[in-house]
Amino acid sequence: MADPLSAKFSALSDPTRRAILARLALGETTLSDLAQPLAMSTPGVAKHLDVLERAGLIARGARSVVRPVRLQPDAFAEMSHWIDACRQHWEGSFDRLAAHLAATADEPDAP
Repeated sequence: MADPLSAKFSALSDPTRRAILARLALGETTLSDLAQPLAMSTPGVAKHLDVLERAGLIARGARSVVRPVRLQPDAFAEMSHWIDACRQHWEGSFDRLAAHLAATADEPDAP
C-alpha cells in the first residue's frame, strides 16, 4: 500500500489488531504476553504485529530473545490530524446547511 495513511487505517480495520493496540496502550509488552488473552498462537499474533509494524503503528525492540512491542504515538497523531480535518469540514457543512434551512424557513412560499 503506497499511501501511509491508508496503511494505518487498513491495519486498524481488524478487531484483533485493535485489541493488540489497546493492550499496548497500557505499556510495552512481549509477543507471548499479547497472544495469551487473544487465545491465538504466537505466529498468528506475529502476523498481526507485522501488519501493525508495516503501517508504522508499533515498533518492536531489538533484544535478542525477547523483542518488546510498543506503540508509535506519532503515527496516531497523523491519523488524528486527518480525522480532525474531516470533522471540521463536515461540521462547517452542517452549520451552513442549518443556516440555509433557517433562512429559507423564514421566506414566504412562492406561488
